[in-house]
Amino acid sequence: MLKKILGGLAAVLVVLVGVIAMQPSEYTVQRTATLPVPKDIAFALVNDFHRWNDWSPWAKLDPDIKTTFGGAQAGVGATYAWVGNEKVGEGKMTILESKPDELVRLELEFFKPMAGVSETRISFKAVEGGTEVVWAMSGANNFVGKAMCLVMDMDQLIGKDFEEGLANLKTVGQAEAAKRAEAEAARVAEEKAAAEREAAEKAAAASAAGQPAVAQPTP
Repeated sequence: MLKKILGGLAAVLVVLVGVIAMQPSEYTVQRTATLPVPKDIAFALVNDFHRWNDWSPWAKLDPDIKTTFGGAQAGVGATYAWVGNEKVGEGKMTILESKPDELVRLELEFFKPMAGVSETRISFKAVEGGTEVVWAMSGANNFVGKAMCLVMDMDQLIGKDFEEGLANLKTVGQAEAAKRAEAEAARVAEEKAAAEREAAEKAAAASAAGQPAVAQPTP
């Protein structure tokens, strides 16, 4: 009887290994969102790792997370490493390619809870209504990764995080755009006030010299 049970278990195990081996050897996760902001604003929030905690879907999962920045301030060569709780694990990101207002390509390394390397691409394209942002990640499925696919694949596991991240990026981008608009309005107002002061000073000087003041157009 024991031999039959062991034989049955062995057969099930062989079938299970075969099913796992047949799972996809690679994975891709991709989400897209349109942000009502200019391309340069969205790009800047991604190209500088120092801004990631403003919108990253994982930033609030561990308030005690330890982060380390290295390499360039932003763009190619910049690195971001983290060590956190079981929700965020441990890993490192490195910017491999940076095309202004078009693309940021990253190498994403996971050390814990499960080791792995993925390529992440975040692209930007001007569209009606703002900027289309595409966040995509791809990598290879090892045996453990294939086994996980039987329960939950990477798209299900990471997809919601990407959606949340893009929503956060929209919120932060809109705040940045509002600040820019306010700064531009203040600049225009200051230029107008300066022009009016200059016109008034010229009129006063002409009056003091006994010359007729020349009306100056107001911008």
